[in-house]
Amino acid sequence: MKRLYLLTTVLSLVMSVGAQSGGKDFDWGNATVYFVITDRFCNGDTANDVNYGRVVDYGSERLNAATFHGGDFKGMLEKAKEGYFTDMGVDVVWMTDVYEQIHGWMTGSGPVNDFPHYGYHGYYPLDYTQIDKNYGTVEEFRELVDTLHSQGIRVMLGANLNDPGYPTLLDAVQYGFADTGLTEEQAARHIRDWSYDKFFEGRIGWNGWYGRGWVRMPDEGWDENNPLEATLYGMPDFKDESDEAVAIPDFLHRKWKSEGKKNDAWVNPSALKYRKNRDWSPMQYLTAWISSWVEEFGIDGFRCDIVENVRLNRWKGLDEACNDALARWRAAHPDDPAAQWTDRFYMTGDFDGASIDYKHDYADAGFSSMVNFYFPKHGDLDGIVYTWQAYADSVAAHNDWHPFNYLNNSYHRDADMDNMIDCATTLLLAPGVAQIFYGDETGRKLSDAHFNVDSAQAFRSDMNWNDVDSTLLAHYRRLGQIRLGNPAIGTGRQHTIDTHSCLRYTANGDTLLIKLRPVDGQSIPVNDIFDNGAQVTELYTGQTATVKNNTISFPHYKNKIAILKKE
Repeated sequence: MKRLYLLTTVLSLVMSVGAQSGGKDFDWGNATVYFVITDRFCNGDTANDVNYGRVVDYGSERLNAATFHGGDFKGMLEKAKEGYFTDMGVDVVWMTDVYEQIHGWMTGSGPVNDFPHYGYHGYYPLDYTQIDKNYGTVEEFRELVDTLHSQGIRVMLGANLNDPGYPTLLDAVQYGFADTGLTEEQAARHIRDWSYDKFFEGRIGWNGWYGRGWVRMPDEGWDENNPLEATLYGMPDFKDESDEAVAIPDFLHRKWKSEGKKNDAWVNPSALKYRKNRDWSPMQYLTAWISSWVEEFGIDGFRCDIVENVRLNRWKGLDEACNDALARWRAAHPDDPAAQWTDRFYMTGDFDGASIDYKHDYADAGFSSMVNFYFPKHGDLDGIVYTWQAYADSVAAHNDWHPFNYLNNSYHRDADMDNMIDCATTLLLAPGVAQIFYGDETGRKLSDAHFNVDSAQAFRSDMNWNDVDSTLLAHYRRLGQIRLGNPAIGTGRQHTIDTHSCLRYTANGDTLLIKLRPVDGQSIPVNDIFDNGAQVTELYTGQTATVKNNTISFPHYKNKIAILKKE
């Protein structure tokens, strides 16, 4: 009787729950995000595979772990037009940064240098004002974004206020900011005994790279225990604390002058006005350059890199600039379906060790979440209901904050790859955002890069289009569609019934009963959830049944899930 009373009490509160997403309107807190490393996803145009004098093939998968592999906007567009993302219920595509990357290579694993490391992943920006030619042209990017928008899919990019890309030998030769003693051909190819640490020791004499007014370097004696002063992995760190005016680095002016009109196909038109020296601090330039992509293409959100290494006022400035830019884009494109959307620009970020805890200061700075490092990775169906309860309680407590959950990403391959069916179940039925890393849904395997010192490169293997696990993909698609059509999953309140059962519900009466490990043909109690005589659908299999004697049963279930909803 106590259980029945509790359920009656819970359901009587449904209509008094605070504002929740209703119907099928988009809500970032309920989003299914597909995170893709563009270079590794799909090669739609082999003609753009080699650019800037880069070497892409060193003869083995291990040595090619961090070269460019050919994925591009055309490849992503092909998949979008095929319905790959919509079939999975995806409503946000997060692409790695599209900005032009450093041309040369960095040491693969610090002093070990066992392979050449290029900026294929978008984390080593050279020029924020144009697209890297390996990904495609401005118009190809525009078509991709417009196509995704037409499918009701938001687009996220990365935003990095921490650091530019490393200075490389090839860039130094091409733009003349350091005397390497090498020809361009020599600088382009990986040199096993070269050390970046020794290279930057002489940077005081470098001619026209980022000056000390722009960046801090390890040789300046900063406190590496202070995240706001740490130069991560020896990278040059933008001085976000500085309000002193700086000039745009000379090498960028030389670059833009030498390129002239021949690079127009890759230049972001909205960034051109920010290629002139102004009375600006480093952060003002960066904020203008990055937000120009929102103004030009209607980008909907950013994942911000290592947010604790940048002061909050700078993130707040980026948030304000991006919201203004998005408003300008919507006003300038009244006939675009995405111009009708009213949600604010979205920001999430990586904060080392973050869970689902509410970060008030970051919420005030414009963030709606931090990536949740602690989502369970083993597909434990015997404990996940209690995790979901904590996440649903967090969603209910803060209308401006939600969990951002993942199984794998570009730095972590933590999920149990032998149990991805159950792992997907725990993720896609979780409150908050569900982020799918490309290939998690297809059984993408590690590359031989796991034999390198930096084994994380193996997590970023090429998409396995010729070896898709069709059973796993079908599971992702089914759960993704259920999640898309039922906002109670991501933004609803939860009442836990027992170890394998819970209710998820919203203010408009959208109520689901989730049962894990159901037994074929065995009755499920639905007292005070669904009335006797009600027709109920098991959403995963599509079976329908009638409630009798306060129970319901179905002849069979699939993948240890029953998701019940009244018709």
